[in-house]
Amino acid sequence: MALKMKGMKWVLVLLLLVAALALPKLLVSGKNPSGRPAGGSQQNLLAVQVRVVQPKLLQNSIRTTGTLLANEEVELRSEATGKVTGIFFKEGSRVSKGDLLVKINNADLQAQLQKLQFQKELAEEREFRQRKQLETDLTSQEQYDIALNALNGVKADIEVVEAQIAKTEIRAPFDGQIGLKYISEGSYLSPAVKVANLLNIHPIKIEFSIPEKYATEVQPGDKISFTIQGSSNTYEGEIYAIEPKIDPLTRTLLVRALSPNPRRTLYPGAFADVQLISEQIPNALLIPTEAVIPELNAKKVFLYKNGKATSMAVETGTRTPEEIQVTSGIAAGDTVITSGTLQLRQGMPVKISELR
Repeated sequence: MALKMKGMKWVLVLLLLVAALALPKLLVSGKNPSGRPAGGSQQNLLAVQVRVVQPKLLQNSIRTTGTLLANEEVELRSEATGKVTGIFFKEGSRVSKGDLLVKINNADLQAQLQKLQFQKELAEEREFRQRKQLETDLTSQEQYDIALNALNGVKADIEVVEAQIAKTEIRAPFDGQIGLKYISEGSYLSPAVKVANLLNIHPIKIEFSIPEKYATEVQPGDKISFTIQGSSNTYEGEIYAIEPKIDPLTRTLLVRALSPNPRRTLYPGAFADVQLISEQIPNALLIPTEAVIPELNAKKVFLYKNGKATSMAVETGTRTPEEIQVTSGIAAGDTVITSGTLQLRQGMPVKISELR
């Protein structure tokens, strides 16, 4: 029996020796005897992304689509009918206001005008003689009035014919660029036939609509920016007119802006992607939208402080597609946790995996 007890003691001593040799390795590897990470190890902490809050310019904008329009546009048509005797413009050329573009045969009107000019000279001489005789009481007031009325009638007839002659000439109503012509010299022209298009595209207009909820946020003088298809350039413009009523069918408000176009690279009819800047906040605190945790009647974010997640109640303002403005609760320089927010708890140890 004594021999058996002595053997058991040696077995116990051997086990203790093995345990003593294995313990330092377990401590160095950071694992407990069960094979799990030892408590308090950095490897057991939740890895989070963070952003250091810095103030920056926030532009509250409205995005919509629109169409480019000419500043002035007209279809050139004749007021009179007749044969085209002259075309005095080149397709695609620029013209000035008052330039003669097309002339229609008006020989008959010119003959009528010449006849009336002769009648006017005769009527003027008659009126002159009657006036001199009236001054010396050699004629009556009635006879003078008849002569004066005849002169005025001839003058009126001349004005009528001159107006008819003017209708046989098509002149540029404003400075602009003329398009393609649809007539030829010698063709018969009537008011139903379009001669050409005349456009003034410097500056150019941008017409777009905004939802009615933004109706009070736009005013003449507000700035816009826009892009067009096929170009990487961003163009600037300024609102100059707003429709005084909301369209009841679309519930939108029609707005027009002007943009310089000195090189004539913007063409009427083009599709425009418009951004209207309705408000500018110079020192806004912006954080990613996913960093804000909604709660009942409140919102909060988690800040990274001394290696731990610290909950902070916040109030928010303007929202952009990717960020949201924080109006109170945090300050510039704070480190906001932007990932894993649903797993965080107040005072929970965390480690930074990425600085956004």
